[in-house]
Parts: sequence; structure tokens; C-alpha cells
Amino acid sequence: MVWIWPANAHDHTHPELDDWYKSLRSEQGEWCCDGADVNHLTDPQWTIKDGQYQVFLEGEWVKVPPEKLVKGNNRVGFALAWRMYIDGHPVVRCFMPGASG
Repeated sequence: MVWIWPANAHDHTHPELDDWYKSLRSEQGEWCCDGADVNHLTDPQWTIKDGQYQVFLEGEWVKVPPEKLVKGNNRVGFALAWRMYIDGHPVVRCFMPGASG
């Protein structure tokens, strides 16, 4: 098993969000990271199917396990996904729905 975290930085023009990003944790209490590796998703890149969130990462629809959800006020408005890789495929480390979720 190989774990790799991508480097997709958040908007550096909003440093006031740094502490907020650093505070985010999944339902299971896992720290999501500091925002430097977060993916901003538009509505077509995430959905709810059969009662479960799914995100489109690396050309694949990936199911979001319920324990990977981040609850609370989404201060940026669009969905956020932190990913890692297992056996060359993206999996969700943390996911926060966007404003329309």
C-alpha cells in the first residue's frame, strides 16, 4: 500500500482561512491537513448517490465513507476534498460538502 498526498494549495490570497483549514477534522477525528493539499470541487465534481457522497477525483467517482465527512460551517462555500492514494487509486481522506450540499 502506498500513501501519497497531492499538493493543491488553497487560495493564498486568503491567509485568514489558514487556522480554519488547520482546525478541520473528519467525523472519526482525523486531521484533514492545513489546506495546502485540499481539492476545491465544483458542483459537477461531487454528488449524493444512494444517500452517500461521491467525489470525482483523477477521472474516477470515489465514494466518501461517512466517517470521512467534515461537518461544520464551510467558510469557502465550495466542496473540499482531501485525497490520498491506495494502490494507485484516489481515496478520500476528508470531505466537506459545498454550499449546495
